[in-house]
Amino acid sequence: MTSRILILDYGSQFTQLIARRIREARVYSEIHPPTRSVEWIRDWKPTGIVLSGGPASVYGDDVPTADRALLDIAPVLGICYGMNLIAYIEGGAVVPGKRREYGRAELVIGEGGGIFSGFTPGERLTVWMSHGDQVESLPPGYRAIGASQNAHIAAFRHETRPIVGVQFHPEVAHTHRGAEIISNFLFGVSGATASWTPSAFVATHIASIRERVGTSRVIAGLSGGVDSAVAAALVHRAVGDQLTCIFVDTGLLRRGERDQVERTFRRHLNIPLVTVDAESRFLDALAGVEDPEAKRRIIGHTFIDVFEEAARGVEQAPGPPVEYLVQGTLYPDVIESVSPRGGPSVTIKTHHNVGGLKPGMTFKLIEPLRDLFKDEVRNVGRELGLPEEMVGRHPFPGPGLAIRVLTAVSRPALETLRHADAIYLEEIRAAGLYDAIWQAFAVFLPVRSVGVMGEYRTYDNVIALRAVTSADGMTADWFPFPPDVLARMSTRISNEVPGVNRVVYDVSSKPPATIEWE
Repeated sequence: MTSRILILDYGSQFTQLIARRIREARVYSEIHPPTRSVEWIRDWKPTGIVLSGGPASVYGDDVPTADRALLDIAPVLGICYGMNLIAYIEGGAVVPGKRREYGRAELVIGEGGGIFSGFTPGERLTVWMSHGDQVESLPPGYRAIGASQNAHIAAFRHETRPIVGVQFHPEVAHTHRGAEIISNFLFGVSGATASWTPSAFVATHIASIRERVGTSRVIAGLSGGVDSAVAAALVHRAVGDQLTCIFVDTGLLRRGERDQVERTFRRHLNIPLVTVDAESRFLDALAGVEDPEAKRRIIGHTFIDVFEEAARGVEQAPGPPVEYLVQGTLYPDVIESVSPRGGPSVTIKTHHNVGGLKPGMTFKLIEPLRDLFKDEVRNVGRELGLPEEMVGRHPFPGPGLAIRVLTAVSRPALETLRHADAIYLEEIRAAGLYDAIWQAFAVFLPVRSVGVMGEYRTYDNVIALRAVTSADGMTADWFPFPPDVLARMSTRISNEVPGVNRVVYDVSSKPPATIEWE
């Protein structure tokens, strides 16, 4: 049987990163709530179990816990809260730390072997801590294998059973050799095999989609972005001509996107495509609306209205009814919108694929990419044979340019933004920097500024430019353009875009900012 790791989510914002690191080691993983019963976990037959971090204290009231029998099902790795939980249920003492540890810390390796295979005793390692509690005394049968300045027990293992715990977060990039520690747990402690690949993902999901859909017909919405394209291609591989793609021109797209979508899907993928021109409908619905959450809801509701109408048109053709709607929802959409798998994450913003659907919608959702990060989606797209120009595209939000016009949406504002955005991307490509950037876009700001053009005073619009580097969209750093490139961008936008006299560059990272402005 294929190796698979069960991750029990105790509410950490890093939980999906654990899954990501495990998949990078080519081992399949799934995230489930800690409320899964021992019987369910046994039936799932995990190769190993990871207990995630979380914001609670194990000695608090009404906090998520675990049955001790869990520790006998498969090898277990406890991370942060997960480590404290193992110590607590096994009879150790967990107390509030005298000093909390947040951020980088130095771990001293107590012994090599196991999860520290390849490390030497006494070796010092930079790790990422995020805890207020600590293990004060170990349960019977456990021994400390690592310490930090503020936690004398920063890692432990059972003397005879395959149970280990670490107070730090090996899944976070700031922890040096964190991937090595996770690999040691996967292959050294758990005995997993590296068999999960994009091709395996595609094969598994083709089979599950085919079984679920049966003979029903399916509608897929195309936005022109990577996510919807890969989701549609995957579903098309599963059900063939049972899928009809609908591309809604909302009037909120970048320049040339409609032509590109129609050309790519009709010529390259040979998928039936219906294009709906709904620009006036969306702009009328958005008239006078400035609040970004209201924009997202309006766009989501209007989109589904248009979809239902288009689906009725598809249903008029001979064949079974249209029952399913494909969405390209990804994990960053979910983690920023709702509590993932029962964890206590805070809603940051509502994503179009998560919070924008009307109650009572008539479609059943197929979200084949829901648990993937963007780079995994790109690899799946390559496995499906999509062209690099499609899978390598920067992310583009479903609500489109509406959330990049930071005021009420109007045709003049959209055209100004499209023009500036096109120049910006053109200069990025000309400089050979497009593939080095995760996402780049222009933003129409809700302010005007005084300027001088020729001999005349101007009072015109301001365009902000945003470009970030990221591996998965969960965190991001602003991209350091060479000054001459920034100068060309600014000069061209100011000279060529009517009504713009100032260009600014956003140097905010995520966190504290999000990638999009709204």
